[in-house]
Amino acid sequence: EQVSTNRSVRDYPAVMQPTEASPETPPAPPAPPPPPQFPADWAARKVVLAHDWLTGMRGGERVLELLCQGFPDAPLLTLVHRPPAVSEAINAHSVRASFLQRLPAAHRLYRHALPLYPLAVRGLHVPPADLLLTTSHSAIKALRPPPGAKHLCYCFTPMRYLWTHFDDYFAGRPLTGSAMRLLAPGLRRWDRRSARRVDRFVAISETVRERIRRCYDRDAGLVYPPADTGFFTPRIGIRQEFDLIVSALVPYKRIGLAVDAYRKLGLPLKIVGTGSGLHELRRRAGPRTEFLGRRTDEEIRDLYRTCRLLVFPGEEDFGLVPVEAQACGTPVVAFEAGGVRESVKEGVTGLFFPEPTADSLADTVIQAAGRVWDPRVLRAQAEKFNVQAFLDGLDREIRGLDAR
Repeated sequence: EQVSTNRSVRDYPAVMQPTEASPETPPAPPAPPPPPQFPADWAARKVVLAHDWLTGMRGGERVLELLCQGFPDAPLLTLVHRPPAVSEAINAHSVRASFLQRLPAAHRLYRHALPLYPLAVRGLHVPPADLLLTTSHSAIKALRPPPGAKHLCYCFTPMRYLWTHFDDYFAGRPLTGSAMRLLAPGLRRWDRRSARRVDRFVAISETVRERIRRCYDRDAGLVYPPADTGFFTPRIGIRQEFDLIVSALVPYKRIGLAVDAYRKLGLPLKIVGTGSGLHELRRRAGPRTEFLGRRTDEEIRDLYRTCRLLVFPGEEDFGLVPVEAQACGTPVVAFEAGGVRESVKEGVTGLFFPEPTADSLADTVIQAAGRVWDPRVLRAQAEKFNVQAFLDGLDREIRGLDAR
């Protein structure tokens, strides 16, 4: 499977042909990996699971879904639960939500209840267990473990809207921003204090590991989140003339930067995702940028398999999307910051643009289009982050906690 040619990006053809630097016959796709094996003693453990909120199936919920399969009898605590928005594997558990569940339009407005999070977590009773396992980027890690239980937090990041991305979340919202500037110091103190209830933090990337150290003054383990490389696989065929973004359309993702770059380049860009920034992005986009909205996993896989490049303009905690793209044999153009530096190998499976500007991104897209990428190498890089690697790593962390 050929990913790019040695042509200028402006001469990029609608159908790519093999170049002299690539084999005339594309390699056969790799055999899917064997199904993951859960650690033998997980099903017998007395575990309580907890997740910030259950309102969609994003990367964090995919992790939780896997843990729900590994701990089939564990009760599950959360702030807000919308059953139609999450998978059967999650809904099969006994789910207990906080009082926020009873607020009007809670499923849409729960993020605006941030000042109530401490009270909501305090009202959740954790049943007896040997292990409280929280998966958190917000407040649920503040749960008090029951007597005799250890608390392991698989931390996606300390709260972005309090610690690292405050301006991104509240810029352009003068009333909310002013209120949050008054409330944020107290919420940060609460967040820092409540982090002491965690016996062991496990970070999803070195980037998050450093944030935990800086925000909570705590060391953390490292286990990369799981990419489903059994589902996301290459396909023999010709790449098409478009580049791809798969992302929530919110300010800190910097999708506008890519929209501006592709408007200047005059090249086709497809964007999968929804969010509060959609209207503004449509206004800024050029005629060859297409917004696809929500898509199924199967549709996203097809887009990964047929696009030329995946574009990743934001600074992410880790970022499963670039791993999924590489698993499908697709190279990545990403901003040189955050966890993507751990999943993409510069010059081997992608290129980084150094400045968060449209010109810097556009220049790097041109460079990436002028290279020949080996889908076998891309696939091998993605396999480092497969489901089995995640399960084995988390099991080591749990066993280490048992030994304390």
